[in-house]
Order: sequence, then structure tokens, then C-alpha cells
Amino acid sequence: MLACPFKKYFHMECLGCGLQRSILLLLKGDVAGSIRMYPATLPILATLAFLLLHLWFRFRHGAAIIKCLQLFVAIVITGFYIYKIIQHQIVV
Repeated sequence: MLACPFKKYFHMECLGCGLQRSILLLLKGDVAGSIRMYPATLPILATLAFLLLHLWFRFRHGAAIIKCLQLFVAIVITGFYIYKIIQHQIVV
């Protein structure tokens, strides 16, 4: 697994910390563990899948749907990051 340079130098997790472990858990079949590790994994994969389908089939409103999916992923990532920061400050 790749080390996070942001965490190494700033001693704080970045927005993507946990994604690698989440994908590995998903590949092992542990969906619940994957969601607990990094909740945005499934929305990211769904967005990528829809993007590939849109490139293949050219859906009428595909670009607008992709923008909405990207916004949803950004909200999930940001929300989870804020949650991690709050939880870290409470524990420490």
C-alpha cells in the first residue's frame, strides 16, 4: 500500500486517506467494512461506472447526471473528512 505523504509531513489524514484500504476491503467482499473505512468509495465507483456507460451510450442528460454525481461525491468526501477531524479532536 502506498503511504500518504500528506499524513507523513503534516501528521493529519488527507481527504483520500482510507480509499486504498476501502477498495481492498471491497475486493475481499467486505462491503460494510469498505463503507466504514471510506464512505465515498461506492459513490466514486458508481460515478466512474456511469461515466463509462455515458461515453459508450451517450445518454441525453448524461453530462448533467455526472455533474450531480460528482457533487454528491464531493459532499460525501468533505462531510466524512470533517467528521474524522472532529472525532480525532475529541479522542485526542
